[in-house]
Amino acid sequence: MTYLDEPADLIRSCLPADAKPPAGSAPLFRLYAVLLRAKGERVTDEDVHDAWSAWMQTVDDTHEALVPFGDLPPKVRAYDTPYAEAIRRAARLTAAI
Repeated sequence: MTYLDEPADLIRSCLPADAKPPAGSAPLFRLYAVLLRAKGERVTDEDVHDAWSAWMQTVDDTHEALVPFGDLPPKVRAYDTPYAEAIRRAARLTAAI
């Protein structure tokens, strides 16, 4: 366990109940923890997509959503929103400690 695992777990706990993170996503949540540390409440859906893309390249480098955020249809872009909101919520919780 490293210093990134605790904020990664916090972000995961801040997701809405209906969010379904992919199996084997611990490395993805560590990337989200980096976003938490680097951007905090200023994190955007596009930032989350970029982190997801970096992770997905190691999982399935042919995934159809491995394109710039702006090139995604709105319905696909919306998948990043709960993760960005969870990172922002975790940033607020961390600041309150």
